[in-house]
Parts: sequence; C-alpha cells; structure tokens
Amino acid sequence: MIVLLLTIGVLALFFILMSVRLIFLKNGEFKGTCASQSPFLNKEGEACGFCGKTITANDPACGDPKGHSEAFPEVKRA
Repeated sequence: MIVLLLTIGVLALFFILMSVRLIFLKNGEFKGTCASQSPFLNKEGEACGFCGKTITANDPACGDPKGHSEAFPEVKRA
C-alpha cells in the first residue's frame, strides 16, 4: 500500500512540476515544441511537420496548424 501511495505521489509531483509554467504565468505555454527548432531534426531548414511553419530566430514556437495551407496526401486503402 505504501508503494502505491508513493507512486501516485511521485506521478502527481511530476505532472505538477511539468505544468509550473502553465499554472503560474499568464498565457503560459511550452516553448520550443516545434520539431523544426531542433538542429538535429532539421538540418535542411525544412518546414515544421505539424504546423507547416519555417522557424526563424524571431519565432518563439509552432504556429497554428489550422492555418496551414498544404493539404495532407491521401492515403490509399487496400
């Protein structure tokens, strides 16, 4: 029983600490969530796969995926 309570406590502490920025800052958000900001993932300067935005030095995070104009390719089903 002690192990179960300790596990739940550690998980709760993890989620609380991960959301500190969201809780205490007005309009808090996770920064740097766009994969195209990573030099290891984006060596060619390609657009973000989620929002379609190319990241420059002044862009803080991903754009709105609804505003992305490129349509996803159709998947052919067998």
